[in-house]
Amino acid sequence: MSDLDNFDDLAPFTKLVSGGRRKEWTGAVVNPPVWRASTHLHESTAALAQAPSRNEDGRFFYGRRGAPTQWALCDALTKIEPGAEGTVIYPSGVAAIAGVMLTLLRPGDVVLITDNAYDPTRSMGTGMLADFGIETRFYDPLDIAGYEALFCDRARAVLIEAPGSLSMEVCDVPQLARIAREKGAVSVLDNTWASPLGFAGLEKGVDVTVMALTKHVGGHSDLMMGSASARGELYEQLRKRSQDLGIVVSPDDAALALRGLRTLGVRLRQEAESALTIAHWLEARPEVAQVLCPMLPGSPGHDLWARDFTGGCGLFSFVFKGGTMADRNRFIDALKLFAIGYSWGGFESLVVPIEPTRHRDVMPWPPQKRDEEDRHGVRLAVGLEDVDDLIADIEQALAAMKRA
Repeated sequence: MSDLDNFDDLAPFTKLVSGGRRKEWTGAVVNPPVWRASTHLHESTAALAQAPSRNEDGRFFYGRRGAPTQWALCDALTKIEPGAEGTVIYPSGVAAIAGVMLTLLRPGDVVLITDNAYDPTRSMGTGMLADFGIETRFYDPLDIAGYEALFCDRARAVLIEAPGSLSMEVCDVPQLARIAREKGAVSVLDNTWASPLGFAGLEKGVDVTVMALTKHVGGHSDLMMGSASARGELYEQLRKRSQDLGIVVSPDDAALALRGLRTLGVRLRQEAESALTIAHWLEARPEVAQVLCPMLPGSPGHDLWARDFTGGCGLFSFVFKGGTMADRNRFIDALKLFAIGYSWGGFESLVVPIEPTRHRDVMPWPPQKRDEEDRHGVRLAVGLEDVDDLIADIEQALAAMKRA
């Protein structure tokens, strides 16, 4: 299927099914076999001598450059990211962000990181990058003037996340990317929440898109992986730096990610539909002060989401009306179908408490327009269970919280 001449014209769900299934990688079967190979053999000394210079997927050299299982995954991910020259895969989502930062930045450079980024990303800015002599400046992605004022002639990269981690703010990604380009910086988007199916980052002006494949692409809570897709020259730089660092992904994990990728579209659609139903239900509950779900009309950032996004997922947050942290925790502990655990994007529903104040430098929490007492939040990762069962679970947990 991947050999179709008009592959770029296919619809996204068709690309999910067909990407990476080149005949030379699959043979007479549907899926690319798992190639467990550290050593690649060469036909002659002449072929051995030529191999190092032919550095591209599909060219055998040594296991560190991958084999058909990893190449098929990279090819499939590239096919669903319009405008991408190629994709590099990493052992985790955080490794993907680190790989991109270590490609783009040098000692003395400045990187701008959105203040509502995933906490390990923030920690990378204040930890590893600082150790390498790189300055991190956190910005409020909703304050365009403040963001623009942080640039200087040493600014080399901007990291964007949409929506923001935990508090789910939606920023104007095209505008942030445009300003970065005008200032001579590379824009990097953590696009794990929507995936290219819900937000075509490169088409919207971003230079590099990153995903934690651990989440939606894997889809079954059984693998760790990340990816970075980029255009032309940037892709080649990411690929070279990844190889210099000796980064390689297990072919077994690549096969699991390929398996998950095939059903990504239908799972995202179902998760988003269930999440929106639950968000509407929570919005009407007297215990809830605010639902932070970009897909929900009236929720913060919904207008930008409706303008720029074509889809969403099952991850969103809500904030209790008053109460204490102990009340919030009793609610979580009373849930039966929502298991307590980090991550999201798997088939199962998950829940964690959120306290964004611990992960902010410049953005207020709670948002200034809300009562200061309404600050105890919950993040739900809605899975593939029946939505009525999930709502019943939330309802009984609210009742248990009030009884206590």
